[in-house]
Amino acid sequence: MPANNKVEQTVQIPIGSVSLSGDLTVPEGIQGIVLFAHGSGSGRKSPRNRYVAGVLHDAGLGTLLFDLLTQVEEAWDAQTRHLRFDIVLLSNRLVSVTDWLGQNRAAGSNLSIGYFGASTGAAASLMAAVKRADRVKAIVSRGGRPDLADLYLGQVRAPTLLIVGGYDTAVIQMNQEALDKLKRLSPEKDEKKLVIVPEATHLFEEPGKLERVAQLASEWFARFLSQT
Repeated sequence: MPANNKVEQTVQIPIGSVSLSGDLTVPEGIQGIVLFAHGSGSGRKSPRNRYVAGVLHDAGLGTLLFDLLTQVEEAWDAQTRHLRFDIVLLSNRLVSVTDWLGQNRAAGSNLSIGYFGASTGAAASLMAAVKRADRVKAIVSRGGRPDLADLYLGQVRAPTLLIVGGYDTAVIQMNQEALDKLKRLSPEKDEKKLVIVPEATHLFEEPGKLERVAQLASEWFARFLSQT
């Protein structure tokens, strides 16, 4: 059933000497909460991720969309394009936000956690999921670069769904290779899965394609983050 009542708040997440901005949404009857790790050059205001988040809310899932970089870091990265590919930094930020969420009673500190990663954010999600295997119960990657977390793929325990556009040829190959490494971990094929969305490009901008991504993500998270 769609969750019509939800609490939304802007939060500041302290991580060492910096603070990251986030948008936390907690629907009534929440079943789990999904942290969004955006792709290179993007942020928590990404219209694509916010659309997916809305679909998750309707499925009774909470979301936390946050900026992986501070404003100063984003300004520097816009010039150098360096930090967006620093997967170790991004994954450590995601781990810290996961820990912060686990201490946040308002968000339900005992809830199962999922990661939704796009582009380089998918690599950060896979790496962070290994570091917090006890808390992260599901991962969805949209147009992701799992190859950037290659050394961690064989250690991923969380059920992982890789979604790639049918026209995104190079990324399809990267995800197929990553899936092979994920599959070695578990004989249960339906817990490590690659879905190719036909006639979709990297950003899923074609009519109906992002809707398909959101549907797939919602079903995956509802299945693996359910508290029942």
